[in-house]
Amino acid sequence: MSRLFSAISPYWLWALLALPAAGMIAEVAESPSPRVFHELLHPTGEFAARFMIIALAATPLAMILKEWRGPRWLKRNRRYFGVASFGYALAHTVFYVVDAGTLARIFGEAPRLDIWTGWLAFFIFIPLAATSMDYCVRVMGPRWKVLQRWVYGAAILTLVHWAALHDWGGLGPALVHFVPLGLLQAYRVWHHFARRHQRAVTG
Repeated sequence: MSRLFSAISPYWLWALLALPAAGMIAEVAESPSPRVFHELLHPTGEFAARFMIIALAATPLAMILKEWRGPRWLKRNRRYFGVASFGYALAHTVFYVVDAGTLARIFGEAPRLDIWTGWLAFFIFIPLAATSMDYCVRVMGPRWKVLQRWVYGAAILTLVHWAALHDWGGLGPALVHFVPLGLLQAYRVWHHFARRHQRAVTG
């Protein structure tokens, strides 16, 4: 298993992350109709959420499964999953705009909870993706981590966006995806405070 993770280069990982998008592009190229754009709204949004969840789950998984190389590999490559999440979120947004058809409809729907939460999550994603390169990490220093923490806000907004769709008909699927992430992040917070308490007691 260790050799398997060592053999996965970033190029192979990018190819894997792009596979769903390749199928969607082929579908649009074959039949570029409004119906196709509407049907692709849900899968693009789901893949955006899933890759974001994977990126956020990497650190707590590495903390829990210390002896397994998989989570450590995931933690090293989480930025790839984050950028892939933005790519699918961008496609999701473009397909929504095309499906809406007019600016009047887009602005008319904007006050809805299931819509404005999606827009706000997407706008948060933009600076996170734009600063995902190693160059930005070096130049920004500690500020880079501060900026990247905004992804937690985007995750909460994505959960509400997904759950509120179709009069909260998306609540079940949204919870299936986000509850495990919430548990992992709760463990991470508990572990952080437990270590601080232990240092205070022993110090």
